[in-house]
Amino acid sequence: MTNLGTFRAYLVSYLRNHPMINQDMTLLVRQLPPAADGLPIEIYVFSDDKRWAAYEDIRSDIFDHILAVTPEFGLRVYQHPSGKDVQEVASSGQGLGQGQQSA
Repeated sequence: MTNLGTFRAYLVSYLRNHPMINQDMTLLVRQLPPAADGLPIEIYVFSDDKRWAAYEDIRSDIFDHILAVTPEFGLRVYQHPSGKDVQEVASSGQGLGQGQQSA
């Protein structure tokens, strides 16, 4: 099994044991087709609490946990660079291709 397969299995187990997830409804963790941005993972679950604010808290807690454990599986989360990221690279003097000599 790959680290990605292990990660998916972990997420299923985590969600199956989460006290705020409705275990009588669909619970799905799957890979979507690879894209230029990486390999998306879809998480499809229902909360036990139907209040909107509670749902948002549950969702946030789940994603906080996922972001915290992802490196344990040798995986990284990808996020498109923002203007701030580009600005920091430019101000650091370590632009793309720096240190390379042309032939």
